[in-house]
Amino acid sequence: MPFIWISFIAIVALAFALFTYLRIMKRSPGSKEMQEVSDLVHDGALAFLNKEYQILIVFVAIVSILLFFGLGTITAGGFILGAFLSALSGNIGMRIATKANARTAEAAKKSVGDALRLAFSSGMVSGMTVVGFGLLGLTVLYYFVNDPVLLYGFGFGASSVALFARVGGGIFTKAADVGADLVGKVEAGIPEDSPKNPATIADNVGDNVGDVAGMGADLFESYVDSIIAAMVLGVLVLPELGALIPLSLAALGIVASIIGSIFVRTKNHDVFSALDRGIIASAVITAILAYILISQTMPDLNVFYAMLSGIISGVLIGYSIKYFTSSEHYPTREIAMSAQTGAGTSVINGLSVGMMSTIGPILFVSIAILVSYYFAGLFGIAIAAVGMLSIVGVTLATDTFGSVSDNSQGIAEMTGMGKKVLERTAVLDAVGNSTAAIGKGFAISSAALTTIALFASYIQITGLASIDLSIPVVMVGLFLGAFVPFLFSSLTMSAVGKAAHEMVKEVRRQFKEIPEILQGTAKPDYNKCIEISTEGAIKSMIIPGLIAILFPLAVGLSLGVEALGGFLAGSIATGFLMAVFMANSGAAWDNAKKWIEQGNIGGKKSPAHKAAVVGDTIGDPFKDTAGPSLNILIKLMTIVALVVAPLII
Repeated sequence: MPFIWISFIAIVALAFALFTYLRIMKRSPGSKEMQEVSDLVHDGALAFLNKEYQILIVFVAIVSILLFFGLGTITAGGFILGAFLSALSGNIGMRIATKANARTAEAAKKSVGDALRLAFSSGMVSGMTVVGFGLLGLTVLYYFVNDPVLLYGFGFGASSVALFARVGGGIFTKAADVGADLVGKVEAGIPEDSPKNPATIADNVGDNVGDVAGMGADLFESYVDSIIAAMVLGVLVLPELGALIPLSLAALGIVASIIGSIFVRTKNHDVFSALDRGIIASAVITAILAYILISQTMPDLNVFYAMLSGIISGVLIGYSIKYFTSSEHYPTREIAMSAQTGAGTSVINGLSVGMMSTIGPILFVSIAILVSYYFAGLFGIAIAAVGMLSIVGVTLATDTFGSVSDNSQGIAEMTGMGKKVLERTAVLDAVGNSTAAIGKGFAISSAALTTIALFASYIQITGLASIDLSIPVVMVGLFLGAFVPFLFSSLTMSAVGKAAHEMVKEVRRQFKEIPEILQGTAKPDYNKCIEISTEGAIKSMIIPGLIAILFPLAVGLSLGVEALGGFLAGSIATGFLMAVFMANSGAAWDNAKKWIEQGNIGGKKSPAHKAAVVGDTIGDPFKDTAGPSLNILIKLMTIVALVVAPLII
């Protein structure tokens, strides 16, 4: 597929996103009261992102100057472009999500199906923006530099912004969520989304800056990093087609995702099946198009089989995560049942489920690695990663759907839209929790496969035939790499705890000093809670971000390229497993709590519910801060190693 067609498809993705955005904006945003709540969320999210970008601009400027003097203009320019497009992708996704929330709640007056289409369409804007900017940026940059190795600067920029966006957004959202839960639900006995809860607007803001802007930047960098790794390895085995094949397969995935999105519709409450149809249709269409392309351009189908292994493993990983985190299945219900004997047993079972849930992602990623390597070597592993991420447009849409549904449920409750609307938005919200868990699991698993592909590129670039663990410096590198995910998680969890502590104090203060809030005759100070989350996130996101850059640089410069290889291997193994464990534990605790709230084993305000809220509170930073940030950590450290490899050698 020529460059012109690849670029054209990328532009089609952006045009589709714009068309969908304009169509959503034509829908009614509801009553004046609904619009006021939606505007509070929108303005709060923008205020946070603006402060975050002030830090990122300084960071990008400093790093680009260092890259300019150390590695040249192309790497520095690619870094700036990657950082800009990553931030822009997340920003656009957040803007449409905060405009779609009230419109989704209003659509729920008509039917669940209408609300589903609107929420999912907002997700497609985010998904198509990510793949459109990612593919267009890479294609144009490669056209001018004609060397895929020089694209690592682009990936470095994308990964850097993604890490700050994920960590900052995760700290913001969980500080607000913990405050809303502990003081609002447990102490005051009011719903999480009650207008009487001072932290509720900050909580809804957090859903957007963390799960929409953060996830958008996260999958943007996974998407471009997988393509870059495949291009670098491809030109070594296929000088003529090696760079074009990954770009072409990514372009076909965009076409398939647009077609697959048509299948997401329902006339009843079976929302999960509707979303499943969209993902499966996109995967099948991508496979068919990839078969046609590869059979027409290559002498055999080995590359197709490698890609197919990535597509299939991605779908299977989604189903395995659904089993462990959905309240439809035994593991999550067991956590809920154990809450009847207190918070301790609920927490213990949640940890157990999270640990066991790693079996699916690790098994299917391992199978994909073995199958893809068998058919096409290291290039095959990279192609498998491209395959898994080829339908990221529609998978990101299902994840964003969860955040929009959550916000729409909050708006419906805060503005008193009535029982029927609340029941319909609750259906979307319940499914959204599971799709969010699947989305995080997909992001983590695709990150692991992408990082393996990047690691293979590192071995090729540095000329390492093997990494000998009997060498002391390599063993030290391995241990240091395994340690970094623990250090990183400790810092991000601690940041949430500190910000949540301030949030709890503020909510208690408002209830104490303004008793009319709980009586419903005075409005809480929502902006103060937004400020607390913003300050906590901005202050705490810098050190974790620097760790990802400084550690591989220090190990490489002090211990050498082989020790750095050991460092990367250690970080990939522990980072992948920890990320899956934490994300799935948190999702299972959350859905166990919601299952009780649906009227099971005592329902709301029962002892079991209070115990489940404690588990959910612990799980919040697990699933929305530390866990999903780890997948970016391991990719960013590997990208840093690739960028600085010439200096180390």
